[in-house]
Amino acid sequence: MDERRLRGELREAARAHRPDRARMLARVERGMAAPPARRGRAPFRATRTGRRWTATATAVAVAATAVAAVGLGGLAVTALRERPASPAVPAPAVPGPAARATGTVDRGSNRWWAQSDLAVTTETEVTGLAVEVRVALTGGIVSTGHWQTRSTDDFTVTAAEESGALVYRWTLKPGRTVPAGPHTFAAQYNHAEGIRDASADAYTVVLTAPGGARTTLRGGFG
Repeated sequence: MDERRLRGELREAARAHRPDRARMLARVERGMAAPPARRGRAPFRATRTGRRWTATATAVAVAATAVAAVGLGGLAVTALRERPASPAVPAPAVPGPAARATGTVDRGSNRWWAQSDLAVTTETEVTGLAVEVRVALTGGIVSTGHWQTRSTDDFTVTAAEESGALVYRWTLKPGRTVPAGPHTFAAQYNHAEGIRDASADAYTVVLTAPGGARTTLRGGFG
């Protein structure tokens, strides 16, 4: 087997991403078992720059190089397998709509009747808006109405007693939007005679941006 062929096969094996140990050793064995040279020539000898190599020495060198390549390849694969995986980087949270809310008892309220005003200011347009005002059942509480500064066609509005409170809800209808700016939601009700304590009243506002991010605001009317 000539030297050029052996070197070519060695380079091919070294370039392989995952060396096949059995395949490479088989090639070496085939090279060592090659038939004798033709008559009239020195068997398995080649001369270059005054130096001689026997076929046996060449085969041994190839075998050693092949084994080293296989070993290094195995080490490389092991190193890759043992390398710890990079920690996943969480995606940055998308902020919800910028907004603020303030709950107050209207100045027009009296000893028998009151109105709870919820002022909501949005910095951007929202595609979802849910407003809840809870009036604690402190005595004589009966709903007398409600209103909002936005069109009545934009919201579904309900008022019902739930868990010790008269609850008013405004829910923006699908496909409607609320522009940036100030908006007011008012809940009206009768109550027992006297100055009513509103410290147990509360509100919740949930705003949804066009992209789906949400903002929740909570507070009271005390």
